[in-house]
Amino acid sequence: MSEKWLEARVVENRHWTEALFSLRVEGPRLAFEAGQFVRIALDIGGERVARPFSFVNPPSDPALEFYGIVVPEGPLSPRLARLAAGETLFVAPNPAGFLVLSELPEAESLWLVSTGTGIAPFLSILRTEAPWKRYRNVVLVHAVRHVRELVYRDLISGLKNLKYVSFVSRETAAGSLAGRIPAAIGDGRLEAAAGARLAAATSQVMLCGNPEMLKDTTAALLARGMRKHRRRSPGQISVESFW
Repeated sequence: MSEKWLEARVVENRHWTEALFSLRVEGPRLAFEAGQFVRIALDIGGERVARPFSFVNPPSDPALEFYGIVVPEGPLSPRLARLAAGETLFVAPNPAGFLVLSELPEAESLWLVSTGTGIAPFLSILRTEAPWKRYRNVVLVHAVRHVRELVYRDLISGLKNLKYVSFVSRETAAGSLAGRIPAAIGDGRLEAAAGARLAAATSQVMLCGNPEMLKDTTAALLARGMRKHRRRSPGQISVESFW
């Protein structure tokens, strides 16, 4: 039995850089939890080609938004980046993923740590009521190579109680930390920039981004006495990766 896909129409395709784009689409309403992802697809050469994308929009927004990067040799992302308003794409009917606040224990501080397009699920989470009701401190960390890749700044600056820390690794950027996230955990720069304590007794940490960041940041957190969070064995580190 073939899978039933939903058809959606592009409302806006915003290009942040030559490689980074955000698609906003309208179609049937989808029930999902902030932090989840869904597969989106195009028909290419007689085949429906799909890839997972996290929702940027909160569940209350009827328009769906996805943030992506063009993989030049990839079959799908270059075509998604070229879609114009009014064109159609397909959305799977079954959002999934466990990078959601309903899976997390209580804590004083919530750390949302991302690289590149991994910021997407956290933008969805931050536009719901849950993080602000459950955590005294909410910290968003976003690491990129170049300043122009620090996207959604207007949205982020509008979240008044958010502690926002950015990293730029390939150039000097005023207001951003240099280097990589794991090193800044190790030497205390991340905590200093956020004005919050990163410790097992006080924190829940959600990670989303490239595999190297996930591995090295997890190691840095384990060195601080944290452990991976599982339903049967609660911890402090939750990870999402669909690279």
